[in-house]
Amino acid sequence: MIKKVKKVKKIKKVKKTKKVKTKKVENKNKIVLKKTKEVKENLTLRKSNYSGEDKVEIKKIKKQPSEKRVYNLKDFVVYPKHGVGKIMAIEKASIGQIEIQFYKIFIEKEKLTLTVPINQQINLRPIATVNQINKCVAILKTKPKIKRTMWSRRAQEYDQKINSGKIYELAEVVKDLNKNTDIIADQSYSERQLFEKAFERLKSEFEAVLDIGHEEVENKMNKALGRNQNLDTEQ
Repeated sequence: MIKKVKKVKKIKKVKKTKKVKTKKVENKNKIVLKKTKEVKENLTLRKSNYSGEDKVEIKKIKKQPSEKRVYNLKDFVVYPKHGVGKIMAIEKASIGQIEIQFYKIFIEKEKLTLTVPINQQINLRPIATVNQINKCVAILKTKPKIKRTMWSRRAQEYDQKINSGKIYELAEVVKDLNKNTDIIADQSYSERQLFEKAFERLKSEFEAVLDIGHEEVENKMNKALGRNQNLDTEQ
């Protein structure tokens, strides 16, 4: 009987030691989990604060180029779909309880007056500089790029370039559609129309920038396109 009691006591001791070990491990795991949670929370807070600061900075940078540009009376501007115009008046009007300021722009070639709100003047751009005009002359002197695609697709591309308001693209259209001659039979009706439209738009901007007459500008452009040489030989 004495031997059996001793054996039972030994088993109980082993069981107690096992429980103590598991409790210690559980406590350690809890501490590690708490620490990892705290680290994650700190990281998320830092990220949120950092992203918030970045967003504010990005907004400030984006607003700077989109601020209203101030144009004065009698300034020349370019409206992509109509070409060069002149600011004839700066007026105010109230729509409901909102007061709106707008430009009155006269397009001489089309005998058209546009009303453009100052808050919506994204489409407007100032006329080109003398350096940009010189670059356009250089473009007109280069060889035309002839594409082998369908004319309907090319006509759409040319029309988009004309209405883009970008002066270099306008010069490219004039250069590509130029036939170095005034003979109407050498061009289709639609080609002739697009060429004249692009030529007149470019010529009006040349006139506004260089401040010279129609004939001088036309001669300058024809010389760059090589059209004057053909006319002289015909005469």
